[in-house]
Amino acid sequence: MSARTPAAARTRRAPARRTTAARRRRTAVRRRRLAIGVGLVLIAAAAATLLSPTGERAVRELALPLRHDDIVRQQAADKDLDPALIAAVIYAESHFRNGQTSSAGAIGLMQVTPATARDIARRSGGTTFVTGDLHDPQVNISYGSYHLRYLIDHFGGNEAFAVAAYNAGEGNVDRWIAEARVQGRELSPAAIPFPETRAYVEKVRVAREQYRDSYAAELGLD
Repeated sequence: MSARTPAAARTRRAPARRTTAARRRRTAVRRRRLAIGVGLVLIAAAAATLLSPTGERAVRELALPLRHDDIVRQQAADKDLDPALIAAVIYAESHFRNGQTSSAGAIGLMQVTPATARDIARRSGGTTFVTGDLHDPQVNISYGSYHLRYLIDHFGGNEAFAVAAYNAGEGNVDRWIAEARVQGRELSPAAIPFPETRAYVEKVRVAREQYRDSYAAELGLD
């Protein structure tokens, strides 16, 4: 009698185990379905947010930020520059993140070096300028725009050369132009010897078009 009891007990307990396993499977299935349902709701909500005007602006701000547009407009008018060009240079230099200093010592939104800034202050009459002023967006964009205007004038209105010089230095671009002429050709942006500067010029060109398309009202281009 005692020898048959464990087998009988196992036989009686088997349906309970199968019922428990089935219940667990059903619970797991319900949880998966619930998780999928919640996920779909979240995706739909995210899509609705992104497709709304507020969401579109947020996405645009992440991909193509614009800050201090009032200063950009002001300096564009003061220096006779395209505000979209100023915005594109700021984008290429700092992505509109203020307070940055490069390994070469360039400071702020337009990454102006102290040496360039001191020269601009001397030429423009900024007798009270100190290097720390470059952390101020107003001063930084003013000095960067001044330098950009100077470079455009230096290169006879050629904005691509001016942008190249903003990145690589006026002397380098002067040399590249002179070398190209010795070889009987005109320097084009695609023929700039420094890969970094070639990429920089193209980046500014593309960003300028995007700023004109995306921020016409903010930049006063309407």
